[in-house]
Amino acid sequence: MINIQDLSFGYRSQNDIFRDLSLEFKAGCIHGLLGKNGTGKTTLLKLISGALFPCGGSMHTLGFVPEMRHPLMLQELYFLPEELFLPALSIEGYVKVYAPFYPRFDREQFDSILHEFELRSPKLMLQTLSHGQKKKVQIAFSIASNTNLLIMDEPTNGLDIPAKSQFRRIVSAHYNPNRCTIISTHQVRDLHSLIDHIAILDEHDIIINHSAEEIGRRLLFKWYDTGDVPKDALYTEDSLRGIAAVFANPQGIDSKLDIEILFNALFANKEKIKDIFKA
Repeated sequence: MINIQDLSFGYRSQNDIFRDLSLEFKAGCIHGLLGKNGTGKTTLLKLISGALFPCGGSMHTLGFVPEMRHPLMLQELYFLPEELFLPALSIEGYVKVYAPFYPRFDREQFDSILHEFELRSPKLMLQTLSHGQKKKVQIAFSIASNTNLLIMDEPTNGLDIPAKSQFRRIVSAHYNPNRCTIISTHQVRDLHSLIDHIAILDEHDIIINHSAEEIGRRLLFKWYDTGDVPKDALYTEDSLRGIAAVFANPQGIDSKLDIEILFNALFANKEKIKDIFKA
């Protein structure tokens, strides 16, 4: 779906955001793109969609060079941005204007998702909706577009707690094995149950880019009630639940991956954990 080789990009000279970045995003996965603020998550998504042009290296999105913005690529790509700019139209009017750009847009699916989000009237004017309601309309439209590539930048920002649960159910219910979904987020706990492939950005490059299953084979996540944690822990963290600890997992013991703990462990003990995944 997406192939990036030796990518470099910066908004100013001598200020690279990416340097020799290489990675792939494949169909049939919900990819979580994670990283600290300012590491370039949104920039990478814009490069993938052709909204920004790389300074070096090569990129292919759905078999196309994204900066060429080929119509056949654009009709198979939907980008849901964090910041929404919606026209002064009703929901019905929005569908009439924008749905024709996506050949597999499914109106019945769109209405079903809106109904689950408790937005039942297509005559509602977009400008009268709250930020969270606007986000729901855009999420519904993005999924119902049925593009082969769906990019979501911080999709749960602006959603209340019940809506975040609805979002997880909706994305799971409308999973398409032919689609590549990329979700950029710092709200890791909102999406923990959805993400099945994790890419973490830091300092111009990718620290880790593996399936959740592979991460679970390489690292062991354990919880302790007291401070009696083995000294070979790669990382420990206190919480109300007790003490979380991350270990190397050479025996491949099953454990429950915690993406937030993984993220914190990586930045606390980056080189050792990177070496585990190089082995």
